Formats: sequence, C-alpha cells, structure tokens
Amino acid sequence: MDWLTILVFSPLIGILILSIQQAEQKVTISLTGILATVLPLLLSLVVYAQFHGGGDLAISHQWISFGNGIFQIDYELGVDGFSLLLLLLTTIVSTLSASVAAAQIKQGLKAYFLWFLILEIGMLGVFTAENLILFFIFFEITLVPMFFLIGRWGFVEREKAAYSFLIYNGLGSAVLLILFAAIFAKTGTTNIEELKTIMGSGNAVSEEFRFGSLLALLIAFGVKLPIVPLHTWMVRVHVHAPIAVVMIHAGILLKIGAYGLINFGIGIFGDQFVKVAPFIAVLGLINLLYGAFLAFVQNELKSVFAYSSVSHMGIVLLGVAAMNEAGIQGAIFQTLSHGLIAALLFLLVGVIYERTHTTKLRSLGGLAKGMPLAAGFLLAAGLASLGLPGMSGFVSEFMAFLGLFESMPWLAAIGTIGIIMTAVYILRAVLGVTYGKTVKSFAGMYDLTRREMIPAAALLALIVLIGVYPNFITHTLQYALESIMLGIGG
Repeated sequence: MDWLTILVFSPLIGILILSIQQAEQKVTISLTGILATVLPLLLSLVVYAQFHGGGDLAISHQWISFGNGIFQIDYELGVDGFSLLLLLLTTIVSTLSASVAAAQIKQGLKAYFLWFLILEIGMLGVFTAENLILFFIFFEITLVPMFFLIGRWGFVEREKAAYSFLIYNGLGSAVLLILFAAIFAKTGTTNIEELKTIMGSGNAVSEEFRFGSLLALLIAFGVKLPIVPLHTWMVRVHVHAPIAVVMIHAGILLKIGAYGLINFGIGIFGDQFVKVAPFIAVLGLINLLYGAFLAFVQNELKSVFAYSSVSHMGIVLLGVAAMNEAGIQGAIFQTLSHGLIAALLFLLVGVIYERTHTTKLRSLGGLAKGMPLAAGFLLAAGLASLGLPGMSGFVSEFMAFLGLFESMPWLAAIGTIGIIMTAVYILRAVLGVTYGKTVKSFAGMYDLTRREMIPAAALLALIVLIGVYPNFITHTLQYALESIMLGIGG
C-alpha cells in the first residue's frame, strides 16, 4: 500500500468535509479541523512502524515526459531517518497547533482551517519528495496558505509581516527554481539519489557548476532557515502572526531550511560542502551571537523568542559545518529539538497574551501568583531552550559543539559565548515574567485550561524524552547518518 501518498494527501479529507459545513457551525468546524490533523498523525505513526519494520515505503510512477522522452519527471516519494522524524514533528505540532487555533481564532474559523490543512499537505510533501521538482511544488504550496494565515488572522502589523514573508521566501523560491531547472537541464534527472551519484562522480558536471549550485542552495535555504542578514522577515512573522501559526512556523517551516542544507547541500554536493564549511561555520557563529545579543535587549516576549530562534538556528549551521558525525547529528537533533521547544514557548506566549492582552516584559511580572501552571511550563520550556541537562536542548547543543571542537576548535570556543548569552536572555525574560516584580495583580486570573494543558504537556514530555533517552532519535537516524557520512568521505 502507498502509505506515503495517503499520508501526504490525507488532510484533503478534512478540506472536503469543511467545505460543505456552514461557517456559523464553529464547534463542528473546530472538531473537524482538529480531527483532520489527527488522521495524518496516526498515518505518520504507521509510516514510522513500516520504516522500522523493514517495509519498502519508496514509490515511483511516471508523471511528466517531454522532449521525445529525453526529459522525464517521475512522481517519487520516500523517506529516510531524518525526513521520517521531520514527518512526525510536522504531524505532532500540526495537531497541537490546530487545538490551539480552535480556542484562539474567533473569526473566519472555517477559512482558517481550510488554509491550515493545505499548508499541512505542503509540509508533508516537502519531507517525502524524492525528486527536486516535486519538492519544489510542495515547497511552493506552503507559501500561499502561510501568506493568508498571517495576513488575515495576525496581530497589528500582520499585513506587513505577510508581505515580508512572501517577498523573502518568494525570492528564495525563485533561486531554487532556477537552480533545479539548471540541474535538470545539465543532468537530465531530478531524482535525488541519482543526483547524489552523478554529482559525487565528478565527471558528469564541472566543479564550477557544482560549486555554484551549492551557493545557490545556501542562499535559497538560508532565507528559510534563516541566516543573518536574511532573517528580518522571520522576526516580523514571529511577532505579528497568530500564535497557532507561529507554532507551525517556528516548529516546522524553519526546519525546511535545515533539511534542505543537510539533505541537498551535504547529500548532493558533499565535496563542495567540505570546502565552504568554514564559511558556513562563520555564518553560524554570527547567527548564534547576533541572535542572542538582540534577544537580550528586547522588551517584548515574542521578540525575545523570535531572536532566540535566529540564535538557535546558528547552532544548526555550526553542527553542519563541523562535517563529522557528532556535528551533523547535533544539527539534526537541534532541528528537531528546537521545533518542539519553540512550539511550546509560543503556545505559552499565546496563553499569556490571551489573559493579559500584552507581551511587554515591563507589563508582566509575578505571573506565577495567578497562573502557577503556565509559569511552571514557561520556566521548563525556558530551561530546555538554554540547554539544561535532561532536556532535548542539551543533547543537541552538546553534540553540535562536540563535533565543532573536533574540526574547528577556535570557532567552537567563541561559540560558547553564545551558549552563555542564551542562558542570560532566557532567564532574564522567563524569570522576569514568572517571578519578577509584580506590576499589576494577576490574582484570580484563570490558569491553563484542559485544552491548553494537553498540548503543553505533550510537547514538554517529548522534550524530556529526547533529553533523557536520545537513542529514541539516534536509532531512527542511523542509516541517514551513514549515508551522509559516506557522501563526504566519512
């Protein structure tokens, strides 16, 4: 059975059901929207079981042919350990985000869930596509729903944030399309596994073409990650998009950049990636320190966590640039870990804003008195973000820096300043909000509801599980890591 196609397009069932429901039936629409994300979650668990059971999940069908059959694009889906874990992250965060949206979106709930489910199809397709054209199509599918989700349901500067998102990501997509077309014209294939063989042989295409292709990939996925200075759009989205959308954006969409750099950058252009690794390490260091410094000087909670995302994506770049097993494994762990931590942090920011109607640090303080459970979860999420042992953030940062100390010790030593700064700005923001000086009374304010408690507890449980038992992920990643290391001569 073609489980991957069923998984990718399973949100269509929810879209069809929602399309025949009346917009006034908010309870029914909310239930349909949530259940429509539960189905992909269950199917992703089936795919996970099939993968570990040794089942063949890869599929390939003839799709498009032109030039008298010289050029052919097939419909190809497949997963390795890395993409499988990103699929699980996508379905988990999507379900939890849908439950948050059902409680927080007050107007246009039907349209919201229709766009949301289209977005989920795009995200699932990105992580299962086995050829470049199919990847690009699913990549583009994620852009339009996000534009409308930000622009219609966001906060004060939502339209500016939506257009910033569209312009920056549109330019990145244009670079990606030109690159994929050039690769197709040069090699006659868009199959990722075939391209790994062709580009690795060194005979079919010139060194200049491969090096230029890698730089184009770095620009395209650098926008998505994002890499400084291509990050300003992301900060606007984090601050002005609706909280449920930010959970998706910070938790999943940014990870497409990391996935592209690792799966395509290292996977296809491994030899060239080794040569630019020091440059990527410098970019990672800039992300880490620049994001941490700006997070420290912010006076608004969403801005703190937005720049924190910039900083933490720097750790992904540093791990990738190490070009050894520990570093790349740390980059992958950071990709997954940050997805869970960021989703939890913004979930809690949404709860705080709904109760207090502000996220200004100066207006918050002593929150633990009126909302002890929310304050406790926020503190736990903050500790995970700064890398407390026993949580996923520690495992990912430790492995990324372990790999970097092995290959570029002087850069790793400088990077540890960013780790210290992370602890400073996280504790400043989180402790100020939870146990800081009380500016106004929060007495009598209701704490986390059951609908809010369930996604918060689920995310925190996964963060602790990965931190305590990282082999839960390592076991799945084993074959993907072996393939990556072979590609770079490791």
